[in-house]
Amino acid sequence: MPDEKAPLKVFLCYAQADAYKARELHNFLRKRGVDTWLDDTNLFPGQKWEAEISMALARSDVIIVCLSPNSANETGQTQKKINFALKKASEMSEGSIFIIPARFEECEIPFNLTDYLPVDLFKEDGRSKLMKALKKRALQLGRAPVRLANETT
Repeated sequence: MPDEKAPLKVFLCYAQADAYKARELHNFLRKRGVDTWLDDTNLFPGQKWEAEISMALARSDVIIVCLSPNSANETGQTQKKINFALKKASEMSEGSIFIIPARFEECEIPFNLTDYLPVDLFKEDGRSKLMKALKKRALQLGRAPVRLANETT
């Protein structure tokens, strides 16, 4: 039996007001071979949610920070997740794709993420660009291949 490669692990960080859009992105990514972590589907009653989120962030290969006018001004848990991602990114080698700011709609990029080129998911080529970045990261880490946005099988 051939040695199967692990799928790319992606954590979706988003504001609760954007839960519907985050869930759509989660489903889109999973259909393309990405192991996506979303609190809506990965947290269960009775779990210590802060500990589970911290472990999921630590195990992630990529953190997609979903941005909108809702999240750009949100503090609390969203900001804690972003700060964790920034700390982990500072320990990575130059050229690693780890934090991807992904705008659901036109909005300001938070100051602490301005060093990272964002992807605009509201534009026609947004998902395609995101998938190319994820495919590159999967190759960097030797993970299972990621299918591009226009690939269905």
